[in-house]
Amino acid sequence: MLTPPGGRLARLHYLPGTFRQLSAGDHVLCAVTGVQIPLDMLRYWSAERQEAYASCEIATKRLLGQV
Repeated sequence: MLTPPGGRLARLHYLPGTFRQLSAGDHVLCAVTGVQIPLDMLRYWSAERQEAYASCEIATKRLLGQV
């Protein structure tokens, strides 16, 4: 599900198992694909890289260096 146009990009600090919202917004961008991820749908990220991912498959490929 895509965020409607005009949504605001949030700034997050990713932690193991959770994240902290640094600035107001309703979505983040996938670090690999650039697709908008609504905050309530955000499930995959890297605390080490401080990146969000749109899916488990994308996150796994990124962490394995395949993308």
